[in-house]
Amino acid sequence: MITPTLRIATRKSALALWQAEHVATLLRAAHPNLVVELVPMSTRGDEILDQPLATIGGKGLFLKELEVAMLEGRADLAVHSLKDVPSQLEPGFVLPAILPRADAADAFVSNDYVDLAALPHGARVGTSSLRRQAQLRALRADLQLLDLRGNVGTRLGKLDAGDYDAIVLACAGLDRLGLSARIRSRLAAPNWLPAPGQAAIAIEARDDQPAVLSLLSALDDADTRLTITAERAMNQALGGSCTVPVGAWCVLGEHGLHLRGLVGDAASGQLLHAQADGNDAAALGQQVADQLFAQGAAAFLAGR
Repeated sequence: MITPTLRIATRKSALALWQAEHVATLLRAAHPNLVVELVPMSTRGDEILDQPLATIGGKGLFLKELEVAMLEGRADLAVHSLKDVPSQLEPGFVLPAILPRADAADAFVSNDYVDLAALPHGARVGTSSLRRQAQLRALRADLQLLDLRGNVGTRLGKLDAGDYDAIVLACAGLDRLGLSARIRSRLAAPNWLPAPGQAAIAIEARDDQPAVLSLLSALDDADTRLTITAERAMNQALGGSCTVPVGAWCVLGEHGLHLRGLVGDAASGQLLHAQADGNDAAALGQQVADQLFAQGAAAFLAGR
């Protein structure tokens, strides 16, 4: 009998490799006879670091090469940070598994200051996320917000070199890399909203590979999929991408889903908020998006 093998396409960054190996470990545990191999590769999103993602094609740049590897039969699946996955996948691809969500908060990281309020007037804060910039600007209009690209290690290195007084990263990424000690304070819901799908790991595969999809479905977390479906539905209704500041946070309680949404302006710090409850995740996402549009979100999404 031939031992089945699954090949995981992954980016080469330390965090991407951690996430791919984590998925590999879970797959081996779920299917003891399965051989799982990693296929590391570089993407344009990793290679172009001197420009904001919004100007070079968006977060989809982190997926394209991995999807090509699957189409060409060099890999069977790809592992992504779900916040990097566009709300609309390329034709022929699906997400058969979404892993349980980790800490979705953003991390305030600084060597000299304990939190955002402690920063001196005009302090330099590094982040290329327009969502983070909009919320930072809303809280502290005096700050200098500077672009910051690269993997987690690169960003921390720039902070340690004195290029910034503080930077904002995802708590989940720091936790996964054993760098939780670098988190000085958490920027968390409901006062601060993460990116749609932040802190969840997604598995992408071709939709015409039923045997592969069956193996991967064992890792799917139903509750996480439900909440993130609402967030991604809202994002899709807004036309959300890395070119607009959109935040979303959905939780599942005894009485159903509760979704908060945000659209912001990174230049002015003006924020629009909306929230709603419901049981149909996709409909809830559309409902919150409609509330945001009713408040004037279209002007923000058009870049004003």
